[in-house]
Amino acid sequence: MRTSPLGMVCHGGAGALADRQAHSDGLAVALEEGYRLLRQSGSALDAVVKAVSIMEDNPVFNCGTGSNLTLDGTAEMDAAVMTQDGRFGGVCCVTDVRNPILVAEKVLTDTDHALLCGAGANALARRMGFEKYDVKTERSSNRLETLKAEGKSSHFPRLGGRVKTGTAGAVAIDKHGSLAVATSSGGITGRMPGRVSDAAIPGAGTYAAPSGAVSCTGHGEAIIQLMLAHDTVGRMKTMPASVAATLAVSEARRRKFMVGLVGIDARGGVCFGHSTPDMSYGYMIADKLFMFAEGKGK
Repeated sequence: MRTSPLGMVCHGGAGALADRQAHSDGLAVALEEGYRLLRQSGSALDAVVKAVSIMEDNPVFNCGTGSNLTLDGTAEMDAAVMTQDGRFGGVCCVTDVRNPILVAEKVLTDTDHALLCGAGANALARRMGFEKYDVKTERSSNRLETLKAEGKSSHFPRLGGRVKTGTAGAVAIDKHGSLAVATSSGGITGRMPGRVSDAAIPGAGTYAAPSGAVSCTGHGEAIIQLMLAHDTVGRMKTMPASVAATLAVSEARRRKFMVGLVGIDARGGVCFGHSTPDMSYGYMIADKLFMFAEGKGK
């Protein structure tokens, strides 16, 4: 039996960090709990789902509780999980669910489908016993009102409004050398209802293969154009994770795309990078925790 170094990397979003300490604290909890499962011989999939579900319960992150709202004031969330053998489960525009990542996991484990959207995803959540839960917060509602009042947007100029991007994600390698990734997004404030982010699109914001696993964050439309997660994992076939990430982010920066990513390769090498001003991320390797919250926040 192959024994591999345990490793986990998480991000709390790329965009604007209002409170770096809150991001660091929240990420540390998610990382430690996910890594604890790895130490207890849990699978990489179990670990990433645990880490992301913890971030979904923390309104600091743009996923689950506190997700950004659409122009209509609804919280439509996207989430996905993927393992290195190509198994994928995702949900798009799911509402009234506390933890979209748990519903995405059920798509992978309990259905014959890869991706469920809207009413179908909500129906699966109810059938699987997930109770209705209102993820809206005063903070997310105020953000939407500010957007409507200011009427300007760098990401959606045709729609108007100031936006806040962000996602939460985790990648891990377990003791068997198996890789997995989980990503959950509350979307960009002021998007049109029905807009789907990169998080739930395999190869865009979420991707895993034998060579590595990557979770992305930032401007979803840009990440989809780049197929950023797939591109980065593909580079890991012939180069270390850190080099793969540097090259992928450099291409995004060249095209003036605002993105971020974290990843881990088959050898347990971790990577992270962003073309945005801010990004929060951290990793655990050999039982040691490393935290970063880069930005202009307090």
